[in-house]
Amino acid sequence: MARNKIQFQRGLSETGFAELYASEEQCRGALEQWRWPNGFICPECGATKSSFLAPRRLYQCAGCGRQTSVTAGTIFHRTKLPLTTWFRAMYLMTQSKNGVSAMELMRRLDVNYDTAWKLKHKLAQVMLEREATRRLDERVEVDDSYLGGERPGKPGRGAEGKTPFIAAVQTDWEGRPQRMVLHTVSGFTSEQVCRFAEQRLAPTAGVIKGSDNLAQHNLARMRSCCRRRLAGKPAGAPVRRRMCATARSAPSFISLLRNTTRRSRRTWVRRIWPCRRMSNRSLRRT
Repeated sequence: MARNKIQFQRGLSETGFAELYASEEQCRGALEQWRWPNGFICPECGATKSSFLAPRRLYQCAGCGRQTSVTAGTIFHRTKLPLTTWFRAMYLMTQSKNGVSAMELMRRLDVNYDTAWKLKHKLAQVMLEREATRRLDERVEVDDSYLGGERPGKPGRGAEGKTPFIAAVQTDWEGRPQRMVLHTVSGFTSEQVCRFAEQRLAPTAGVIKGSDNLAQHNLARMRSCCRRRLAGKPAGAPVRRRMCATARSAPSFISLLRNTTRRSRRTWVRRIWPCRRMSNRSLRRT
């Protein structure tokens, strides 16, 4: 039986991690490369010339004389822990499939519980802030669901004690997943769905249904929000829906409309194909 390439992809092993970030100098060199890939830049005046003060591990700007360390202004600012401990905590949090608790970090990093707890929450906050600025683009599959499991009372949608959320997965045109977003909402209303589209979807995103659970009007609302932002119009302004150029030239698209009337063709195009940048391959699959 063929193996799933995504499930069996090779990540960074513990042996490989130890070779890359085993010492303090290796971690500091990696941090310098990430922060200043083209060389030192003074955060005060923007000058690129500096001198390195080895005893204190500081860079002194040749223009304004400000002294800056590679950890200043980062999550490692004024830390008393070695960078090797920080890097190992990042590795454990990102490579663990089921997550890692503060107690587990305490045992594996050889620190006390308070330090492990702060490490975990600082890293989690940084990852949250970074992911909040990213928006899904290209081909995006969207679905809605509830979190909470089986409970007594009203079943299905609208059940008490359950948290509604929207799940969106960005994939390539072959259907392979790239990024995923889980966004909690107070309800699957037009306002909440449009807010999700504005915060999490790029204006050029092509939104499709991930399953039959997503209501058609919510899907249309997401596409409408993306089109308004792409056209630079306010949320309430109408935007004319147009069939994309790829859809016009796709043979499979034309063959689907061959035996339909002109009026039904127009309705089908406006309701089913408002998204943009759909490739011929994705059109054939749908």
